[in-house]
Amino acid sequence: MNKLLMEENERLQKQVSQLVYENGYMRQQLQNVTATTTDTRCDSLVATPQPSSRTGNNPIGLLSIAEEAKGEFLSKAKGTAVDWVQIPGMKPGPDSVGTVAISHSCNGVAARACSLVSLEPTEIMEILKDRQSWFRDCRKLEVFAKFPAGNGGILELIYMQVYAPTTLAPARDFWTLRYTSSLEDGSLVVCERSMSGSGAGPNPSTASQFVRAKMLPSGYLIRPCEGGGSIIHIVDHLDLEAWSVPEVLQPLYKSSKLVAQKMTVAALHHIRQIAQETSGDVTHTLGKQPAVLRAFRQKLSRGFNDAINGFNDDGWSLMQIDGAEDLIISVNSAKNLSTISNSTAALSLPGGILCVKAAMLLQNVSPSLMVRFLREHRSEWADFSVDAYAAASLRGDSFALPGLSPSQFSGNQTTMSLGITAENEILEIIQLEGHALSQEEASVMWRNIHLLQICNGVDDNAGEACSELVFSPIDEMFPDDAPILPSGFRILELDSKTCDRQDMLAAKRMMNLASNLEVRSSDATGCTASSSDSRSVLIIAFQFLFESHLQGNVVTMARQYARNVISSVQRVAMAITPSGLHGRPKPTSGSPEALTLARWICQSYSFHLGDQLLKSNYHGGDSVLKQLWHHQDAILCCSLKLHPVFIFANQAGLDMLETTLVALQDVSLDKIFDEAGRKALCNVVPQVMQQGFALVPAGIGMSTMGRHVSFEQAIAWKVLTEENTVHCLAFAFINWSFV
Repeated sequence: MNKLLMEENERLQKQVSQLVYENGYMRQQLQNVTATTTDTRCDSLVATPQPSSRTGNNPIGLLSIAEEAKGEFLSKAKGTAVDWVQIPGMKPGPDSVGTVAISHSCNGVAARACSLVSLEPTEIMEILKDRQSWFRDCRKLEVFAKFPAGNGGILELIYMQVYAPTTLAPARDFWTLRYTSSLEDGSLVVCERSMSGSGAGPNPSTASQFVRAKMLPSGYLIRPCEGGGSIIHIVDHLDLEAWSVPEVLQPLYKSSKLVAQKMTVAALHHIRQIAQETSGDVTHTLGKQPAVLRAFRQKLSRGFNDAINGFNDDGWSLMQIDGAEDLIISVNSAKNLSTISNSTAALSLPGGILCVKAAMLLQNVSPSLMVRFLREHRSEWADFSVDAYAAASLRGDSFALPGLSPSQFSGNQTTMSLGITAENEILEIIQLEGHALSQEEASVMWRNIHLLQICNGVDDNAGEACSELVFSPIDEMFPDDAPILPSGFRILELDSKTCDRQDMLAAKRMMNLASNLEVRSSDATGCTASSSDSRSVLIIAFQFLFESHLQGNVVTMARQYARNVISSVQRVAMAITPSGLHGRPKPTSGSPEALTLARWICQSYSFHLGDQLLKSNYHGGDSVLKQLWHHQDAILCCSLKLHPVFIFANQAGLDMLETTLVALQDVSLDKIFDEAGRKALCNVVPQVMQQGFALVPAGIGMSTMGRHVSFEQAIAWKVLTEENTVHCLAFAFINWSFV
């Protein structure tokens, strides 16, 4: 019923718009007649101008404007009306999508492309005019009025909404005139340009969430080839009103490179993909038709954009803003998931949808490299229990919040590729293998979690300005109409890098992230980068379903999860940034490098307990740190202060505390023990300071996520420097597990 009412409302709005247009035209005509008949002076008859045929209030005026826009577009598509340069990083070749260029210096941002496609011109024209099918950032496109131009062409008044790429600036909308016509040689031309007027649109209250942008003469020239197929010329020329966004984001709105990737090249890729499917060159994966897989990509992108933008007419409302950590929490009380995921399989929600999102600035970090790391090393930032919660809630099962259910990630991850599109976008299913620690857990939660994931912008040589990793839990049967709730990462390049070797050197650091967090690379020479070499903005958005009575708990969980992810991303960024490869100041004695600290930990253990912490023989160098990092026991070090805080942990220690190296510094020693443990700690610390070590009996601790942790035994010892001074206290928790 609601759907029928919405459709009727849209029809009436279009009818009202048409009547307003006709009313304005008649008013203009009456004003012109009145001005001519009321002033009978001779000079008036000479000086009073006749009604201009270029006014946008009559079809003749619209056609005049359209013909002028058509001429400007053709001069850009085939001529030198704009100073075009080849897009940086995009190499021509047999696998290239075509020739792509961006504007060097002009009003606004512009991109141009040309390609040969094995489809007929009329088919290509219909595909390109359906902008929502290929332009992922297009939220809505409405044809408000459509009438013949009198010369065989068609004039259309178009209202379009475009998603904002970040949470830091509002979205854009366009009010345009589109003109479809043909040339004498049989070529088809579709050109478009903005109309004047900032208040035009289907819903004034919705339009208030947008900034009106301008489309300068743009469009498509489609020429038929004698042997079949067509040659396409595409021009996109926009003025995105960069002045209206924060200064740090203005390069994004002045980036012709981003327009080329998001619009111009995306259109070519989509057409080529359709051509390949038509010719049968695309293989079916898991028995899915290409159109179905394309629909999943569209739903993932659209759902992620909806989460980032949080439009009121979608049901989103702002819940809170955590100014200290720049977290934005929004809630959507929509009772039907199809309004969010565009799924035909509606999922009744007992409460609503919660979204936590944040933006952060990255310095000297390659967007493609960062997204590749996030994709290939999910365990570095993700929490299996949160994934399990999201999967169970989306499936509609009874579910418990993380920390209330003892599920663990087995460490096994299986990836099944669903194909790589023409634009090198990866679509895949990720299976995370988990195991339950109780029979009750096994009957309620998924043992294995399945994620549908897309990843793009990971090709360093493609000249892409945006990289994304978007995923959603999905039913293991992978039905065509499966509901999805996307979350993920988007990294947008603000400035270009100036050092060609940065990605190569940073990739080496990815090979062993843990050991390279503090250890210098000996081969990092010859590439000196400053903090101003490159900047990018990272957008994070995570969505969760919740039951009404658990909304507060889900907010707490989502906020903590976002904090942990941000800390992990910061840690990864420090590890792969080229600035970490050279020119770092030497650490002071109070802040040793990780390699030095690892050597002190092992030597002090041997000195105090007369045994080797690392059972296998090591030959010095970074192998000490690597073995310590991968040690099966949770090894942690805390400072010698009135309120000791942790300064180091190996991988097992981070897993036990459910935290990251960056967030570790905010965890105090007393917070990981229960009341009995804190009392025992009062006796342990003096004993360690007196005799150098102490044995702690079996007990119960607590992770930063509130989960209880049991251990069979713990060993505490003093960590001595080379000058025999006490640097910190070390703890080794043996055979620990979550209770």
